[in-house]
Amino acid sequence: MKANEAIMAFSQSEKIKAGLIWASQTIEILGGIPEGEKKGSERIIHALLSMVGHEIGLAKSLVPHDIWDETDAFVNRAEIMVSSGVGQEATVHLSRALSKVTTIGQQSMTALQEMNLL
Repeated sequence: MKANEAIMAFSQSEKIKAGLIWASQTIEILGGIPEGEKKGSERIIHALLSMVGHEIGLAKSLVPHDIWDETDAFVNRAEIMVSSGVGQEATVHLSRALSKVTTIGQQSMTALQEMNLL
């Protein structure tokens, strides 16, 4: 991995991790919201997941890596679960996505350390 790729991969992984954590926390809150207000909450979660998806798409184009595709698949599954009314179960997929993104961040940080840039 080149230095510029490692920097971009690390940067993207950090943004995506933050988005995944926000979405997971919002889904956790969804469980305690009255039924009449859940549709609005679900729209917010879809917006967050859509933003995360766009960042993953950007990451794929900047620094191609198979793990981005796996991450995208987990986020898509979570979105489907929220749409299906079982949003609480979507956090499992977001946790898996978070694990994948953390792997990319670790790989890029290791590469930067090996290049003595960190």
